Amino acid sequence: MSPAYIAFEGERRIAAGDLRDVARAAKQQLDRRNDAAVLVFDGRSSGLVDIDFRGSVDDVLARLPEPQDARVASAVRGPGRPRLGVVAREITLLPRHWDWLAQQKGGASVAIRKLIDEARRDGGDKDCARLAQDAAYRFMTTMAGNRPHYEEAIRALFANDKTRFEKLITEWPDDIRDHAANLAGQAFHRET
Repeated sequence: MSPAYIAFEGERRIAAGDLRDVARAAKQQLDRRNDAAVLVFDGRSSGLVDIDFRGSVDDVLARLPEPQDARVASAVRGPGRPRLGVVAREITLLPRHWDWLAQQKGGASVAIRKLIDEARRDGGDKDCARLAQDAAYRFMTTMAGNRPHYEEAIRALFANDKTRFEKLITEWPDDIRDHAANLAGQAFHRET
């Protein structure tokens, strides 16, 4: 499993864990070295996390974004079942889709929830593998885009060729190689 967040300074991993711990370690590294370049990644998606490192460690921590779960919980709720976590959003469908939904037992919302649950059950492993590939690709592009065999490693990732992938990244710096292999391994594991 990937940590929730991970920070790199150059090619070296400096922290992994929850956002507060990672931000604290990154800020401390930036305070120690003025020339440090720190990147913080979401451990699941490999998206870059934008953190304002100005001021003290406490200032940085006070400005951190709320976790996704807290934002959903504090959102203004409309009609529905807020205690169950139901969130109303808009979707756009063709008239024939609305007609079909109107004929379903329980109404449109129940039918859509059932369809989504069924799709998640049936395609769960493929979805997880695709998300893991995307996360590995995003991380590799940011951290290893100029490394030897980068393009070939990307091709091996999307071809589900684990052996070739691992061979191609062996020359990369340890922390970058290990994190890329961890992310990609989740995709390879799901596909088998």
